[in-house]
Amino acid sequence: MKNILIRCAAESDLEAVLSLYAQPVLDDGKVLTGEQALEIYNKMKCYPDYRLYVALSDSTVVGTFALLIMDNLGHLGAPSGVIEDVAVHPRWQRQGIGTQMMQFAVEICQDSGCYKVALSSNIRRENAHRFYESLGFEHHGYSFLLDLIQS
Repeated sequence: MKNILIRCAAESDLEAVLSLYAQPVLDDGKVLTGEQALEIYNKMKCYPDYRLYVALSDSTVVGTFALLIMDNLGHLGAPSGVIEDVAVHPRWQRQGIGTQMMQFAVEICQDSGCYKVALSSNIRRENAHRFYESLGFEHHGYSFLLDLIQS
């Protein structure tokens, strides 16, 4: 397993993060402009517990994910974690980087007192599903989507 450093993303990481999202299995080459990404990145920083993370090998960004710790009125006020936008550079896949990123996210959720951590994955991404299941994530309930953007 390749040892990596995981840290909160900096503004200077955004170009590398966008290149990870350009992968065919993710956004298929269609990504935000640098200006759009910076605007959203700055907006994310305003949320109390919403962070973009990067995984680095030496100084190269090789993976990323976003994590939201969400407060709840249900579950006796216990927060929940939501993992989004997980990506590992194709050359770095199957080297344990995704595993380390998910373990990092789960630890943050545990330290935050979350009662659960959840993520969703496109139904066609079967390799990703096997990966998440190998980490102990289980199918739970149903995921419903109302697509608000017309292609």
